[in-house]
Amino acid sequence: MHEPTPTPPVIVLVHGGFADASSWARVISLLHSAGLTVHAPANPLRGLAQDAAYIRSVVRHLEVPIVLVGHGYGGAVITHAASDADNVVALCYVAAFGLDAGECVLDIRSRFAFMPVTDATLTAAFPSGSPGGPGKELYIRKERFPQVFAADLPPHVNQALAVTQRPIARSALTDRSGPPAWASKPSWYAIAAADRMVNPTAQRFMAQRMAATEYLLDASHAVVLSQPGAVAAMIREAAGESSGRGDGDALRSIF
Repeated sequence: MHEPTPTPPVIVLVHGGFADASSWARVISLLHSAGLTVHAPANPLRGLAQDAAYIRSVVRHLEVPIVLVGHGYGGAVITHAASDADNVVALCYVAAFGLDAGECVLDIRSRFAFMPVTDATLTAAFPSGSPGGPGKELYIRKERFPQVFAADLPPHVNQALAVTQRPIARSALTDRSGPPAWASKPSWYAIAAADRMVNPTAQRFMAQRMAATEYLLDASHAVVLSQPGAVAAMIREAAGESSGRGDGDALRSIF
């Protein structure tokens, strides 16, 4: 009598700043081809507590085991959101911020070498609805977008990404994280070695601090678009190991 094949967890993909959920399109296609169920909710990008609360509500509503994946700032969101989400069985970081308790995104940026994104952004006001008046949000200057965000993508793709980018509230970069979910959940980390948004040395530091399974990819910050196969394979490995299917060794060989 054969034992039933374990059901793989559902994959929830969380995008970062200056992007939207469509940035996962190629990864989603590959995960679907592997038979995995995927959700890619819109990350509000309005502040760490608000964004994490929204993603936590999505995860809890699904009521199934989840592999939670974050790209860029999305890593800070999943770190905060999954700390008290019992159905999250694994975390995957893709060129992402894996903050520790009390840290903010700017703490990590200031600790490592200057990156081009620092002087490539512009600030605009947006109605916040709070007594403090309008909030401030950040964009990447369109002419600088290819250089800092997606140097390994074709020009026509960069042009589209630059004009469809979603701004991130400035406060999201200074909000402090709570207890990190990676301290109690298995983690994977794809380091983008040619990233000009999140210092690759900072990425390695965060990956090692969380004792993550590391993968080094020769890619820009737009790694989810430029190397979707490698990103999808890492996620499949996390899903396989979390469900006891033992896919890890076979998947790791493609890197």
